[in-house]
Amino acid sequence: MEIGVDSFAAAMSNNDSGTNLSSVKSIHYLLERIEHADQVGLDVFGIGEHHRKEFLDSAPTMILAAAAARTKRIRLTSAVTVLSAADPVRVFQTFATLDLISQGRAEMVVGRGSFTESFPLFGLNLQDYDELFSEKLDLLLNIRENETVSWSGRFRPALKNQAIYPRPLQNPIPISIGVGGTPQSFVRAGTLGLPLMVAIIGGETHRFRPLVDLYREAGRRAGHPPEQLKVGLHSIGYVAKTTQQAIDDFYPGYAENFTKIGKERGWPPVTRAHFDAQMNKQGALIIGGPEEVAEKIIRHSDALGGISRVSFQMDNANLSHAKLMQAIEILGTQVSPMVKEKLGVQKS
Repeated sequence: MEIGVDSFAAAMSNNDSGTNLSSVKSIHYLLERIEHADQVGLDVFGIGEHHRKEFLDSAPTMILAAAAARTKRIRLTSAVTVLSAADPVRVFQTFATLDLISQGRAEMVVGRGSFTESFPLFGLNLQDYDELFSEKLDLLLNIRENETVSWSGRFRPALKNQAIYPRPLQNPIPISIGVGGTPQSFVRAGTLGLPLMVAIIGGETHRFRPLVDLYREAGRRAGHPPEQLKVGLHSIGYVAKTTQQAIDDFYPGYAENFTKIGKERGWPPVTRAHFDAQMNKQGALIIGGPEEVAEKIIRHSDALGGISRVSFQMDNANLSHAKLMQAIEILGTQVSPMVKEKLGVQKS
């Protein structure tokens, strides 16, 4: 199992003074965290894509390219690329370039996005939400497969015998589908034989098992081998030296940020009772000391019928850079070896 971190490049606050750090400092600290994740042996680091004031990840491949120059082995991925609002030709070109810079460590997770700011920003109709993604995914996979492409669709000008460069070092460059809770998204990924990254940010993880089963069954019916149908988990998580310290560090910022998002989406305010419910053995949050976190990762894997990757989203709780660095250190030096030992997987 691969263990990693996903970041939305949150504009950080100075926890001592309560003031916001500059965007320059926030990006600088983020690159330090990616470099540290590489040094402590984590497998993957992902950068999301948002077009909001509180996040600095509107151009994630720029951040990943900067990280590629500072790292040696960690895989670098999007988390996720909002393909519905992008040109698949440019998406492929930027990730192919990232793959060359990183000497074959680039990946992309593509999805429709849970925030919708990119649609008006790029002149798109939200009513075309799913059709945009389906068509653009078709073109992206066509480009990955063929150096010269002929293609036509509804939302983008046609291509006729058009060569697309550069080509990535990896052939094929890995592409996964990022999904939430929509059944047809799971079926689509399975039918295409693409790996799946499931974002579970609330509820109980085992409730997603029927959707994962849909994915695997769709893949089987399409003739894809089981080992190709990999399932990864994107989860809100955090690790500290003890579970109590992890809770004390994480809860205040988590409650503040998710209550703010909830106002936009019609969710009720986050309460401590809600948080504690997510902390139980079946709850989605992976927060605690090293032993507790390792055990919960394995429980989540069992609940979903086996997962190949788990990525922690930690920077949504107003944590300081120092605490995030410590969490990355514990993930790499304690949690990851524990999980791999328990699963009988030797670290490469």
